[in-house]
Amino acid sequence: MSFGTSGFGTSSVFGQSAADHNPMKDIEVASPPDDSVSCLAFSPMTVPSNFLIAGSWANDVRCWEIQSTGQTVPKAQQTHTGPVLDVCWHDDGTKVFTASTDKTAKMWDLNSNQAIQVAQHDAPIKTIHWVKAPNYSCVVTGSWDKTLKFWDTRTPNPMLTLQLPERCYCADVLYPMAVVGTAGRGIIVYQLENQPSEYKRIDSPLKYQHRCVAIFKDKKQSPTGFALGSIEGRVAIQFVQAANPKDNFTFKCHRSNGSTNSIQDIFAVNGIAFHPEHGTLATCGSDGRFSFWDKDARTKLKTSEALDQPITCCTFNAQGNIFAYASSYDWSKGHEYFNPQKKNYIFLRGNANEELKPRSNRK
Repeated sequence: MSFGTSGFGTSSVFGQSAADHNPMKDIEVASPPDDSVSCLAFSPMTVPSNFLIAGSWANDVRCWEIQSTGQTVPKAQQTHTGPVLDVCWHDDGTKVFTASTDKTAKMWDLNSNQAIQVAQHDAPIKTIHWVKAPNYSCVVTGSWDKTLKFWDTRTPNPMLTLQLPERCYCADVLYPMAVVGTAGRGIIVYQLENQPSEYKRIDSPLKYQHRCVAIFKDKKQSPTGFALGSIEGRVAIQFVQAANPKDNFTFKCHRSNGSTNSIQDIFAVNGIAFHPEHGTLATCGSDGRFSFWDKDARTKLKTSEALDQPITCCTFNAQGNIFAYASSYDWSKGHEYFNPQKKNYIFLRGNANEELKPRSNRK
């Protein structure tokens, strides 16, 4: 039975409230974290089945197996001594790397369920990525201590430390390219061949704080640019070397329709994820919605109904058929809007291959 054909996304939901916690009727992941979900990551192509990792502000990281029926089976969890801000997978699918505000990163061996520290910073670690290059492999961590550090996981000291102009707020890695967004609206692109080094700094196309970034590929599957999201309901599509400056553009998203006195509510873009096959993208925001976009046709493919909480992060699985997103409070409206009674959810949507097809490819 294939994932997404049998009853996927049609689960009955009991006790619907006015603002629904699951308006899209997507599958709820069992035993979600007890505090806001900060990050999600699916297992790589090398793993035959789908495993999902989530990090949270409850200081833990959890692993589920996603069965072909859509059923989610909690498998294991590990803890840090502070909130977990980012997670990523080793390319062989046996290990997961976790980054925390406790200023450490850990390597979690899923087979033995043991976690060991592999990185240390002087401030919280905001981003973590695995780099697999022909001549080296390492973990790269970005921190609020204004450094980017590269670790080979077997030695306590970094292989390389690069200074950032400001605190690291977001990063993405797709060999041989890395991009980091910092406080003060900095963008730095790195090349990772042979020895990682700064490639160029880019003037931000956005006027407000950077929140998320994701690298996209060209038709030859080489990383060629990135999408950058800000707290002002806007995403920039930026080529590292644009053939034509007009190729770079920004678009508005995660905003209310502003019917009352033409005042518009503007929300943060919390996450961006590119579909692994189609190259289209998903964004999610503090408005409690996710949207699917075709950047090449510059069109919106779909917008979800509004959830009753912000969507804090989103991702696709390696095959591109599952879209996962997390619903949690992101503190975008301050402590007075925090409701400890509200649960956190992770949802799975099983027809992403169809929903993210570019318009031109649709049958």
